[in-house]
Amino acid sequence: MDIVLSFARAALVVLPAFGLASPARAAGDAALGKDVFAEQCSECHSVKEGKHKKGPSLFAALGRPAGSLAGFNYSAAMKASGKTWTVEALEAYVTNPKAAVPGGSMKYDGLADAKARADLLAYLATLK
Repeated sequence: MDIVLSFARAALVVLPAFGLASPARAAGDAALGKDVFAEQCSECHSVKEGKHKKGPSLFAALGRPAGSLAGFNYSAAMKASGKTWTVEALEAYVTNPKAAVPGGSMKYDGLADAKARADLLAYLATLK
């Protein structure tokens, strides 16, 4: 039993170093993320299904192929990105949209605060 506990403790230390677990994502608070969305994203994005603004609706964004919602005119770069919006892909995009999808049309420089990103992603994960 001691060897199992030792292995589990070692995994908690080693896995984050390889990007297989993320303490920031685990610490995400959806309630705080709703506030981050309101402050950082709501001017251009809606969380209502089918309601687009300057940007597409973010309802059920996790798991969706990028550039795929009907009724929104995506940039050619977004349509050609080949991305699926996983937690990791969304985190990279929210961190630096221009680097994540070069040539994309999003007019946002990115969210540098890792905790705010984790909270935002936790909130987006609730939108199903």
